[in-house]
Amino acid sequence: MGTETRSSDRWGIGRVTGYLERLGPTWLAGAIAAGPATMVSLLVAGASFGYTLLWVVVLSAILGTFGQYLAMRLGLLTEAGIVAVVEDRLGSFWAWVLVIDVVLAAGLAQLVIMKTLADVSATIVGSAGIAALADPRLWGVTWAVILALGLAGGGYRVAELGAKLLVSLVVLAFVASAFVVPIDPTEAATGLVPSMPAGVGGAVVAAGVLGGAVHITLLTMQSYTMRARGWTERDRGIARFDVVSSMLVAFGIFSLAVFLVAASVLPEAGVDPATIDEIQAAQALGPVAGEYATWLFLFGLWGAAVSTLGGNTIVPPYLLADKLGWEQSVEDPRYRVALVAVALASAVGAFLEGAFFELLVLVLAFGLVGTPFALAVILVLLNDTDVVGETNSLLENLGGLALFAVAVVLAGEFVLEELPAASAGDPTALFVVAFAAAMALAIVGLVGTAVRDRLRTRSG
Repeated sequence: MGTETRSSDRWGIGRVTGYLERLGPTWLAGAIAAGPATMVSLLVAGASFGYTLLWVVVLSAILGTFGQYLAMRLGLLTEAGIVAVVEDRLGSFWAWVLVIDVVLAAGLAQLVIMKTLADVSATIVGSAGIAALADPRLWGVTWAVILALGLAGGGYRVAELGAKLLVSLVVLAFVASAFVVPIDPTEAATGLVPSMPAGVGGAVVAAGVLGGAVHITLLTMQSYTMRARGWTERDRGIARFDVVSSMLVAFGIFSLAVFLVAASVLPEAGVDPATIDEIQAAQALGPVAGEYATWLFLFGLWGAAVSTLGGNTIVPPYLLADKLGWEQSVEDPRYRVALVAVALASAVGAFLEGAFFELLVLVLAFGLVGTPFALAVILVLLNDTDVVGETNSLLENLGGLALFAVAVVLAGEFVLEELPAASAGDPTALFVVAFAAAMALAIVGLVGTAVRDRLRTRSG
């Protein structure tokens, strides 16, 4: 009897429950990945091109999982923040390049996500008949204060707990819809053949979809969130389970459900992807929610924005603290000030002009432009015997190079699509092109530095 109990504890419910209780670091990344920007990108992809971009959706879950796996390996093997590792091995210049890259990508995302949260909050109270509180700017300031007080007072655990709950609820809402919506398997299968939709916007949407899973913010935050849980190389098993369960399973199911529902419902409903907003997008949930579809979608988008905003806020302070030698904890007043500053500064997002649907897709595509540099950093470090005791295997390197290549190609397609607007003097397009050029030079310089150091080591 005792033997049976021990066997059950080892392989049964007790073991599974123990694993679930310890999950966290990549689930926080998954909460950011399954945020409003990804949700909107998937909805726009389905509404605009039907099932054509299904291959990107599937690829994003697979590559997103592998990217987090590589970031997880680096964090476990070094037991240090990625910025500190870069500074120790590659120098302060490359550490600052990484910090600036992340701050730009995460900072822009922070503003647009806050705009989304503020607009959705205003829409909800406005629909409830409370016109006096239907001002997005008021909600932007309110949420910024709530964010600052919550994170500064509770730290990482607050964001992690909210992430687990809200991501799970959002996933379940769209999965339920996928079982009701009449999805055409034959037509959907054609979307598994890689092709880029013709016309304006295809590359931006594809980059946005991939950028939701393979993003510099997710890659760089992994080492810090694992340290917050106290994970070391001995926790490799739970770390792998954490990555696969959150990114491949939960995020993958979420992405497929949202995309397939959107591709099946929105084109048939006559939704114009050029002018789509949250009310029109809510039609995707019509088959399962009926007259409550709008409310269900609004609260789902609201929940995704809240969880993503909490996780995204901690990223710039983590990297900055690591670079400047601060403790990555609210116990360090300098880190706490940085955390509060980022949270409060996000209120500016509520004052941005334009529709948040378009801005969310654009900000993910922009983040993808900065991602290849982070991937290059991780691959260089994981192949350096002075950094890790167990360098990448051939298979891991091939997977990393494939991930890098796909990110470069889709980011390049997005930048090429922005070139005409940049030539015409559009400031946003000019910034995207200039940022892409700077990141390309940074990658070349980083690889050149790594090769030079390797040759010096061998000759010495």
